[in-house]
This record gives sequence, C-alpha cells and structure tokens, in this order.
Amino acid sequence: MLKDEFPEVRLHIISKLELVNQVIGIDLLSQSLLPAIVQLAEDKQWRVRLAIIEYIPLLASQLGVKFFDEKLSGLCMGWLGDTVFSIREAATHNLKKLTEVFGVEWASEAIIPKVMAMGSHPNYLYRMTTCFAITTLATVVSLDVIGKSILPMLEKLVEDEIPNIRFNVAKTYTELVSVLKRLPDEGTIYSLEKAGKTDTPASPKSTELIQQRILPNLEKLQKDDDVDVRFFATTGAGGVPGAGGEPMNTSP
Repeated sequence: MLKDEFPEVRLHIISKLELVNQVIGIDLLSQSLLPAIVQLAEDKQWRVRLAIIEYIPLLASQLGVKFFDEKLSGLCMGWLGDTVFSIREAATHNLKKLTEVFGVEWASEAIIPKVMAMGSHPNYLYRMTTCFAITTLATVVSLDVIGKSILPMLEKLVEDEIPNIRFNVAKTYTELVSVLKRLPDEGTIYSLEKAGKTDTPASPKSTELIQQRILPNLEKLQKDDDVDVRFFATTGAGGVPGAGGEPMNTSP
C-alpha cells in the first residue's frame, strides 16, 4: 500500500505508523517508508506536500534521530524554500516540533546553522523564511543559541535592502524580547512550560541581550524610510522594559 498510486492511501499508512511499526518492525518499516516519503515530499500537489510535513514529527519520533539526520533532514530544509507560502510556513513549525522531539542541542547542530545560512541567500524569500523560522523557534531554543547564532544574523538583516525583510526583522525582535524577558540562563521556554514553570524572571544575560543587542537595532529601524518598518520597530521597542519606544513618525 506504500506504493499505491493514490497519495492519500500512502499518507493514511504513514498516519498509522506506530501501529504498523508494532507489526513489521522498525528496520523493515524504514526501508519501505523512505521511497514513499520522498515521493510525497516532492508531489506536484502542494496539499500532499503539506500533509506529509505534518507527519514528519511522528516519523522522527518513531524512526529516530540517526535515520532522520541521514534520510529526512534534507527534505525538511528543502521545504523552507518551497514556492508555496503555506509549505514554507508549515516547514518552520515542523522544525519547532522536531526540536521538541530531539532537543535543543540537536537543533543547535542540525537545524540552526542551516536556517541562519538561508539569511544570506540572494533570494529574498529565503531571507524572509529565516525571520519566520526564528520567530517560530524562539520558544524552543536556548539563550546561548539566541546570543551566538540568531542575533548575529538579525544584525545583518537589519540592513537588508528589501523593506519586507526589515519589518519582519522588527517583528522577529519583538518575539525575541517576549521570550528573553522570561528566559533563564539554562533551558528554553518550552522546557520551562513543560515543567510547569511559567513565572521565571529573565536572567541578567537575557536582559543584556535585549538592551545591548536588540534595542539599538529597533531604534535604528524606527528611523527607517519605510513606514511599516517604523511601525513594527516602534511596537517592538515598546515591549522593551524601560524603553517605551519613540513616537512613530509616519511622514515620508
């Protein structure tokens, strides 16, 4: 049935992965699954591609990190450059769920460098996807990842020639401020919430990143030539403790 001509049939089998695994075993299952997954991942119908993306976290949890890194990682990163926005959006949420499955240390090595590299791509859609991915991943990455990997890329994108990139940078900074205000030195917002810790104060390092690495760039974007960039930068600066944000200048 994994070779059925109808993608819906193959998707149905994959959706029952846990039950199938109990019957035929993980080794045989992985050999049978891979060709079907690849075909579905490259299907010309974008809704089929979207459906297989939604099953990837289940596949990852059943097949393990080694199989994923060797066989599926490339597919997941490829979806970030899909021509359909819904696929790119789903792909960023997929990375978040995979980080929840495999952990932040895995993401720091397997995902974050590739996502950050897209921020230097000549095609602006890839750079835009980097902003979307950072916003989506913010709650599942650590303070160390934000400081060493994410903020350096955003500091480059602040100067991007495309206004849509710059206002998405401002929106991304806004999300990071929200995360950093609750992020301690160790762990992630996801791990804290999973443990029932919802009122943790920000660490001094988090506050330092906001004040020294984020706020100056939001202030720079508040003086941008584009009104939308100024609006989102002002909104973001307003969320910084003690900053308040300058009144927005909407004149050309």
